[in-house]
Amino acid sequence: MGFADLSIAEITTDYSIPVAKVFSLCNQLGIAYKHQKTLLALEDAKAIISQLLAEIHRKGTNGSVSDTDVT
Repeated sequence: MGFADLSIAEITTDYSIPVAKVFSLCNQLGIAYKHQKTLLALEDAKAIISQLLAEIHRKGTNGSVSDTDVT
C-alpha cells in the first residue's frame, strides 16, 4: 500500500471543509488516523476524496430530475 503524501489537513484545505468532516469520513470508512497531519495511504485518500466529491455532486444535483422527466 503506497502513500499519497497527502495529509488530512491538506484535504481539508483543498476542499474547504472542516477537519472534523474528514475525521468523520475516516471513521465511516474505517481509515486509521492519529491527527490532522496523518499521511494517508493512496487508497484511503482516494476513498475520502471520492466521498467528498459524491457529496458535492449530490448537493449540486439535488432535485434536478422531476417526476415528469421520467418516462
